[in-house]
Amino acid sequence: MQACDVLFVHTNFPGQFRHLAAHLAQDPRFRVFALTSGRQRAISGVRILRYQLPEGAGNPASVHPFARRFDGECWRAEQIMYLANALRAEGVRPRLVFVHPGWGEALPIRVLFPDAKICAFCEFFYRSAGVDVGFDPEFPQMGVDGLVRVHLRNAATLLALVDADVGVAPTRWQRDVFPVEFKSKIRVLHEGINVQEAKPDPAAAYRLPDGRTVSAGDEIVTFVARNLEPYRGYHILMRALPAILEARPQAHVLIVGGNGVSYGALPPGAESWAAIFLNELRPRLDLSRVHFLGRLERAQYLRILKVSAAHVYLTYPFVLSWSMLEAMAAGCLVIGSDTPPVREALEHGKTGLLFPFFDQDALAGQVISALAHPGKFLAIRQEARRSAVERYGVRETSLPAYLSLVEDLLRGPTRSGAYA
Repeated sequence: MQACDVLFVHTNFPGQFRHLAAHLAQDPRFRVFALTSGRQRAISGVRILRYQLPEGAGNPASVHPFARRFDGECWRAEQIMYLANALRAEGVRPRLVFVHPGWGEALPIRVLFPDAKICAFCEFFYRSAGVDVGFDPEFPQMGVDGLVRVHLRNAATLLALVDADVGVAPTRWQRDVFPVEFKSKIRVLHEGINVQEAKPDPAAAYRLPDGRTVSAGDEIVTFVARNLEPYRGYHILMRALPAILEARPQAHVLIVGGNGVSYGALPPGAESWAAIFLNELRPRLDLSRVHFLGRLERAQYLRILKVSAAHVYLTYPFVLSWSMLEAMAAGCLVIGSDTPPVREALEHGKTGLLFPFFDQDALAGQVISALAHPGKFLAIRQEARRSAVERYGVRETSLPAYLSLVEDLLRGPTRSGAYA
């Protein structure tokens, strides 16, 4: 029997498709291909074709500000077209295509593969009000032109949804920010976390850069973000630290994250957001107990979670981080901002604690209580682990749901034209 060709398209492949792609690549019924511009580690059994944008691509000087993002997406779409045509020349005809449309890479897929079943990853739909934009009054609000640019960020995603047979969103809230016309097309299906890696370890220890070692059971506050920036509440954490450190003289704070920007605007001037808020709080902090660890290898990051006595997670109303779910799976006491989609994953008093995003005093109070009375929260930590395994475990929930989606798509009728 001829193997079924499956194509993944993601500028940072494998991204959210890691577990599905790895599983299908080990199944002899499938041949798995991927198109990407990333340089992430290869997955066994997946043939990866990489592109590089030509010099000068996406130069904004000659493009209208409203169209700059779409122009860059079109350059990526062109490169995907070239790679896909190379596969077509070899006789590759994917029956299934999984694509993240956020960088424009979905734009040529339906034309290139008119008979394929396309699944679009629906991570986020940008809105000019009601979600992340305008959420934090501390930072300058956009004018009308900025709000129009936000609205236009959805162009490639909307075109991808028109072309797609189905979409998947990791949480109900992320699905629900999409226009009502598309909600029935989008399934809620989280890509999953590895709960065999992220799990409690009462013997866990971590060696700090200054040579000291901290262990599970110590008064350790943890915070993890890809980059230390307002979108993930870094400024709120920093402003809560003086009260925490004063009340708990044995506490140490471990902060994981880079100094760049993943979301939102760049900070004014040359400083990073990380430096801006550190400098704001520096006179009130015992910096011998606040440890900025930068970005860590996965094994080190997991050890951080396993020694945590209180794990702080904040986010604007935006996409949910894997790190929060992995913290739950590791048995952390997660103290999270009461924002969507955090409250969808975290039930206050049962699987974690919630506090209003801007209430730094409430955050400090909850952390102080967690450090002072760890036994009081043991049941919550255990329930957090159970919930993470049952709702987000790759083997337990997410991968079986994705494989069911694969079977549904393969059973369904094949399109007979680009827009049939």
